[in-house]
Amino acid sequence: MTESLFSLTFLLAAPFWALMILLPGWSWTRRVVSSPLIVLPIVAIYALLIIPDFGTVLSAVSSPTLDGVSELLGSPAGAAAGWAHMIAFDLFVGRWSWLDSRDRGVPALVMAPILLLTIMLGPLGLAAYLAVRPLGKAAAAVRESRLAGEETKGAAAAAAAADADADADADAGGGGGGGGAKAAAPPERTRDLG
Repeated sequence: MTESLFSLTFLLAAPFWALMILLPGWSWTRRVVSSPLIVLPIVAIYALLIIPDFGTVLSAVSSPTLDGVSELLGSPAGAAAGWAHMIAFDLFVGRWSWLDSRDRGVPALVMAPILLLTIMLGPLGLAAYLAVRPLGKAAAAVRESRLAGEETKGAAAAAAAADADADADADAGGGGGGGGAKAAAPPERTRDLG
């Protein structure tokens, strides 16, 4: 059973990693990954692995020594529990990094190798994301200022076009006098209904 649970651990996490790395822009990816519950199946495997030896595990982690932790992880059940522990936390950290990166505007092509690093060497993946995290917010601020600049330019261009149309109308209605009063609109024709 221990070997089956060991094998199942990463298989349960893999679909979520695939969504974040391969389909980061798909609307369902955010819906699925937004839930912190995606780690629960792996947490359940961890619980199944440690509950039979809970007393041993508790004493090893409550007063940790190198020998005690080595002994705990040296058994197949201990190694499988350690693996489930790592996979659950790596997925949770990867999920947080991915969600935060989407909010900050970190490009998916930057995040893909960071997420792969998080899968393989969790803390280094977290460190890599924390290093690029400020750049995402800075890039988002630059994009927002560009958009604001484009909106300002667009409004100025629309105002200039309206002024040009008004001048053209004035020139056409004012006999070419340039800048004259705008010609009055012809009276509306009404039908006598009486």
